[in-house]
Amino acid sequence: MRKKQFKTESAKLLDMMINSIYTHKEIFLRELISNASDAIDKLYFRSLTDDGVHLSRGDYAIWIKADKAARTLTISDNGCGMNEEELEHNLGTIAKSGSFDFKRDNKDEEGVDIIGQFGVGFYSAFMVASKIRVLSKQYGADTAFVWESEGVSGYTVTECEKNSFGTEIVLYIKEDTEDEKYSDFLEEYRIRGLVRKYSDYIRYPIKMDVTRQQLKEGTGVDGVDPEYDTVVECETLNSMVPLWKKPSSEVTEEEYAQFYTDKFYDYEKPLKVITQKSEGSVNYSALMFVPSHAPFNYYTKDYEKGLELYSSGVMIMERCSELLPDYFGFVKGIVDSSDLSLNISREMLQHDRQLKVMGRSIEKKIKSELEKLMSSDRESYEKFFDAFGLQLKYGLYSDYGMHKDVLVDLVLFKNTEGKYVSFKEYVDGMKEGQTAIYYASGETAARINMLPQVEAVKSRGYEVLCLTDDVDEFAIRMLGTYAEKEFKSVTAEALDLAGEEEKKNAEKATEDTREMLEFMKESIGVSAVKFSANLTKHPVCLSSEGDLSVEMEKILKKMPGGEGAPEAKLVLEINNSHPIKEKLIRLFAEDKDTLAKYAKILFAEGCLIGGVAIENPAEIAELISELMI
Repeated sequence: MRKKQFKTESAKLLDMMINSIYTHKEIFLRELISNASDAIDKLYFRSLTDDGVHLSRGDYAIWIKADKAARTLTISDNGCGMNEEELEHNLGTIAKSGSFDFKRDNKDEEGVDIIGQFGVGFYSAFMVASKIRVLSKQYGADTAFVWESEGVSGYTVTECEKNSFGTEIVLYIKEDTEDEKYSDFLEEYRIRGLVRKYSDYIRYPIKMDVTRQQLKEGTGVDGVDPEYDTVVECETLNSMVPLWKKPSSEVTEEEYAQFYTDKFYDYEKPLKVITQKSEGSVNYSALMFVPSHAPFNYYTKDYEKGLELYSSGVMIMERCSELLPDYFGFVKGIVDSSDLSLNISREMLQHDRQLKVMGRSIEKKIKSELEKLMSSDRESYEKFFDAFGLQLKYGLYSDYGMHKDVLVDLVLFKNTEGKYVSFKEYVDGMKEGQTAIYYASGETAARINMLPQVEAVKSRGYEVLCLTDDVDEFAIRMLGTYAEKEFKSVTAEALDLAGEEEKKNAEKATEDTREMLEFMKESIGVSAVKFSANLTKHPVCLSSEGDLSVEMEKILKKMPGGEGAPEAKLVLEINNSHPIKEKLIRLFAEDKDTLAKYAKILFAEGCLIGGVAIENPAEIAELISELMI
């Protein structure tokens, strides 16, 4: 039989198919199993209207056989099979797909769900095989044919003997090289793993003879040493029924938990199970899980987010990051759709409207489920927030706050009593006449509670939110307002808490002692010194003017290259009703040198309370000792 050439620019195109399109060689098995499933689908679909097909759904199967001695891997099915013309038509033309034609011709029929549509998946087998034989016999035909090829050199189609209908693909596995161990694809464990990874939910059983060690009868008991026989059993490798396609009412909580722990290698059951079935512009089923704890590498660059993406039960992407926004990157799960526009190979998705529509719908579903969890099981939600709340807060800040509408009602902050509150809960509990949402930043809630300004705010009956994560204040600043209530930092110089009379007195004291306050400012090197009506019992506090707070300055300086970060403009506020006021005024009139020392000590006191590093602690210690004598 004369060897025929492929009906395209064969050598160049086939070489591209084998070496460029597919990232991982292992996917060849997924492609061939998917093709076998399609062939069975075609015959099963025909059986629904053709009484001449005497097969029920339970009669169909796909078989895998590995022969290490001959270095062959065989994948066979009892599907529709191909005649000579179809072998020539489908395998002799690269990118010609019989499945695509079948789906097109039956587009108006219900239940037609074909996986392979682009006709190049078959050629991925040349990544691992030096030669391929395809023996096929069409259902109802008397004659079988074999298609043979060693790759770009061409192919032959000849008549052959085959007892049963269907298709049998024999791969002659390449010899091992220094870089590739092709023999792995003949190992039972490898084949089982690939089927479970990519084709576990193919709707027909995938069977293979598996070698096992079985305890000999009468051994291993009553003091008799155990002896074993080697037995070969036919085993079904795939589970066939995807859990996500079952109605949630038919799946128990334990089944979901077991699926999650097995699939995603977690030692704890998920905190929340999310199921979704969407029918509309894009049809898909999703099964998602909110973990009960963060993976050890979650907040590192090594963590890869994304949902497993399936097309009609066949995994095409292990992590499809386009389906999850970064702020919901903690969600694990599976999305299965038969509507995906696959491009040439199932590894290459068109990043088009379908993925975007699915991604937006999944985002809304996750948000609504988290909101339900917050309202129905607050304890579980707070456990979730302890693990992943930081990610939500980063989401508030990222992309210039464009995601704030999605996330603003999901974030929590602890108040000065140590209880988590949402922005909505804070606003609902606001004191009558309160116009702002007050917050304070610091390393810990305990240190925040010691701030003089916090004490002053609390004394007026207002609640204060404690911002202890690096991103917190940046996120708050990005929000600006919530429910038309402005966010206000209690350590901001513009904090306005006092009554009109108190404010007027403080402003007058500042104006009357402007020369003294300017002298103190020069002595300690701050942006300003003034008398304040915001304090209660503390003599002084540090605040900042402008957009950059003390805590934001600290965070910027911790970042790589942060040595040149901008500095906060510090303001030393002196309690207008504290006795220290009169002492300072007297020293300015009588002993400016001692006033300068007092100014430095008061500034150091403000730094200690506000968590600001004192640049010259030895000098401050000497000044305190000197003034005590």
